[in-house]
Amino acid sequence: MATTTLPRSEGALIFHDPRSVALLEDIERVAQTEATVLVVGETGTGKELVARHIHKCSRRSGPFLAVNCGAFSETLIDAELFGHEMGAFTGAGQARAGWFEAANGGTLFLDEIGDLPLALQVKLLRVLQERQVVRLGSRRAIPLDVRLVAATNVDLRRAVEARHFRADLYYRLSVAAIELPPLRERTGDILPLARHFMSVYAGKLLLKGPVLPPEAQGALLAYGWPGNIRELENVIHYALIVCKDGVVRASDFRFSLLLPFSTVVAGLAAPATQVTEPSPVAPLDLLAQALQLLLEQRQPRLFERIESLLVHGAFSHSRDNQVQAAKLLGVTRNTLRTLLKRHGLLRDDTAVELRANATAVDAAARQGYIAPQVQPTHI
Repeated sequence: MATTTLPRSEGALIFHDPRSVALLEDIERVAQTEATVLVVGETGTGKELVARHIHKCSRRSGPFLAVNCGAFSETLIDAELFGHEMGAFTGAGQARAGWFEAANGGTLFLDEIGDLPLALQVKLLRVLQERQVVRLGSRRAIPLDVRLVAATNVDLRRAVEARHFRADLYYRLSVAAIELPPLRERTGDILPLARHFMSVYAGKLLLKGPVLPPEAQGALLAYGWPGNIRELENVIHYALIVCKDGVVRASDFRFSLLLPFSTVVAGLAAPATQVTEPSPVAPLDLLAQALQLLLEQRQPRLFERIESLLVHGAFSHSRDNQVQAAKLLGVTRNTLRTLLKRHGLLRDDTAVELRANATAVDAAARQGYIAPQVQPTHI
């Protein structure tokens, strides 16, 4: 088992599964270089911990700073990342360095990079290429020595195809791409992580030597972990709070609604290494459960992102046929065209249609099918 302990407030990387051990070797090799890193993985897989480990294993003596790109409004994120001068905008009473300047000599971790507005993607690309930053309201370039580690839980390649993310920035960020597999694909890490979290929270709850019997271990291994390591930590914490006599039982686990508890119960009868197929659940019920989890996580721009997924999915399923896609969604074709334009799937060709219609009318008039319109005479 490979265990890398970071400062107490930052957690630990525990890689026991063979796939995880091989990944850790790749991470530490990348850390020795100055390459920009893109960490890709589902929510809760430990992307920030990986970024911190990259900084720890690098030769950089400066600070490690983490910024969530989805936490700022579009009007503020420019000044937050790149800084601003006094009077650059309303409320800018004094000059302020941005996150890039603050991380000089160290590592800047940009989480949820896929949420960065297109206008700022251009500016970020320039900063990465020129290795200098210009504050908002200034013309003076400030040299930078910052290593960038970006992370995302969305498929940036699809975002590039949908024109939500710049292709040139994607290629610039993914010089060294690290893909973190979800916890369900590296089951060898589940029990070591569970024991680690038990030791952490047992001390806080004043529990001495909590026990994890085989039936509880089987429940942990049988579960699908849609929330990954973060969910595992929360499940263990809650179980230690409600367990009796220091023994953690399967009934003490409070699993997410995304997977039915019957999945776990069925898995208890199977060997610990065997994962039972989940019971069938109505698709709309699964969607409702997923939406509930997203709402609890307070995901940024949730309505826009769900609408985009629905429109892209229906249009792709209909093979780009507007009539069929409108029928699938139960909306009119005009409503669908508005949605397609909003999400970059259809250009605004109203002017093109008007010109085509005018050309057709003129051609028909010349052939005598319709009378040409008489222009009014002004006296």
